[in-house]
Amino acid sequence: MLTKKKERLLIVDDDVQLTKLVKQFLEQHHFDVDVLHNGESAVQWLQQYTPALIVLDVMLPEMDGLSVCREIRRSYHGPIIMLTALDEDIDEVAGLEVGADDYLSKPVKSRVLLAHIRAQLRRVETYSASDPTPEQQSEEISSVICAEALRINPGDRTVYKGNQLLEFTDAEFNLLYFLAKQRGHIVSRETVYREIFNLDYDGLDRSIDLRISRIRKKVEDDPKTPQIIKTIRGEGYLFCET
Repeated sequence: MLTKKKERLLIVDDDVQLTKLVKQFLEQHHFDVDVLHNGESAVQWLQQYTPALIVLDVMLPEMDGLSVCREIRRSYHGPIIMLTALDEDIDEVAGLEVGADDYLSKPVKSRVLLAHIRAQLRRVETYSASDPTPEQQSEEISSVICAEALRINPGDRTVYKGNQLLEFTDAEFNLLYFLAKQRGHIVSRETVYREIFNLDYDGLDRSIDLRISRIRKKVEDDPKTPQIIKTIRGEGYLFCET
């Protein structure tokens, strides 16, 4: 009987004692865990290795976590969970805008961190398991969506704003295309979670909101007053028709 290969995680945090305990805990739950204690080492390490997920502290020596996240997002497309000891919304917003997928405030209980790690990895598995068949690919190629100045092509997974090619992670593209297919209709967070993550919405997870924020920065002329993807308070999101 084949055993499932352990998934490799990277923890970047300058708290040596804390990371030692977290590493032991996660290894007890069948992960391989690498630990680094400063930002520059993390950037260099990721040029050679590709972990399944990264846990990244905001406050790091030599290179802070926000800068690390921004730098590695150019080539690393896996989940990033950011940690901070600062209880300020601006830090959370900044972390998500540079490409984090999840955000936890320290001190965080090991079991809570484990739950978030598993949730992020399940989402990756969901995306991988839902690769389209050749027939679906053919159908998608003919399903290019044009809205405002955007051209969203599911065939080659590209998004153009006018003549400019926009860069999206897989998770961001999936969300943008799903909303665009429902343009003109309000889509609830619950529906988004079921469609995108194959999970029920727990009422607390902000990862959809955060991805919407990142998408707006790329597609909107003014992300603070969005005209393409609007939030309908208490209901969900609306991808506006042209």
